[in-house]
Amino acid sequence: MKPFLILQLRPETEASDDEFRAILAKGGLSEAETHRIRLDQQELPVGLSLDDYAGVIVGGGPGCVSDNPATKDPIEARIEAAILSLMPEITTRDFPFMGCCYGIGILGHHLQPGSVNKDKYGELVSATNCQLTKEGRADPVLAGIDTRFRAFVGHKEAMQALPPGVIHLVEGENCPFQMIRHGHNVYATQFHPEADGDGFETRIRIYKDRGYFPPEDAEKLIAMCQAEEVHMPEKILRNFVARYRDLAAKTTPRMQKARSSLRAFLIP
Repeated sequence: MKPFLILQLRPETEASDDEFRAILAKGGLSEAETHRIRLDQQELPVGLSLDDYAGVIVGGGPGCVSDNPATKDPIEARIEAAILSLMPEITTRDFPFMGCCYGIGILGHHLQPGSVNKDKYGELVSATNCQLTKEGRADPVLAGIDTRFRAFVGHKEAMQALPPGVIHLVEGENCPFQMIRHGHNVYATQFHPEADGDGFETRIRIYKDRGYFPPEDAEKLIAMCQAEEVHMPEKILRNFVARYRDLAAKTTPRMQKARSSLRAFLIP
C-alpha cells in the first residue's frame, strides 16, 4: 500500500511526537503506512513524487502565513515555503490532501493570497460548536458525521472569505470557515481533527507563552479541554484515510503512468 505523507511543522519534539501519535491513532494508520517528515528538522526530499503516496496530511503549528515575512521566525518561514512549494501540484492534480488548522492557512494563502489573516475570526483555545453545510452533508469525507458537533480550536489567523472555487463544508459559531474543499480531494480544517483533551493539554503547556491565551489561564483551559467530549472530528480524519487508502490500492500501474504523463503535461 502507498503510504501517507505526514508533514509536521511543530519545532517542539514533545508536541510533534504527540501530534504524530494522534494522527496515527485517530486516522487508523500504522507507522509503517506513513512517511513522516518534520519540516523543522528536514528538507523535503529531492525528487519527491506525489505518485508515491496515497495522500498528504499536514499537521498544525505555531506559525501564521499572514505574519510579516520580514519578521517571521526563520524556521517557520522555511517550513511555510516547503509546504507552499507542493501546493501548485496538489491543487492542479486535485491530489488527496488534508490540512489541519495551519493547513487551511496554507491552502487559502496559495489559492488567494491575503484571504487568510488576523482581521477577524481568531479563536482562543477551546472547544467550539460546528455545523455541516448543505455541501458538507453530501461530502464523502464527512459521511457519518453529526450535523452538529464539537471540535477543538486555537488559532490567531483565519480565512476571511472563500477563495474562488472553494466549497464550504463546515461552519462554526465564531469562525465561519471551519472546513473547506478545493476540487474533489483537497481538504482543510480550521479545527484540529486529530485532537483530544490530552493532546490539547500538551499543547497548552508548550504554547502558553506564544500569544494564544494569557499564560495565567493555562490550568483553567486544561481543565476545560479535559472536561469536553470531542469525538466527531477524529472520524473525519479516519474517513479521509480510509477513502484515499482504498483509492490508492485500486490505482493500477497503467493508471499511475497516465497520471504521471498528465502531471508532466500540466506542470513543466
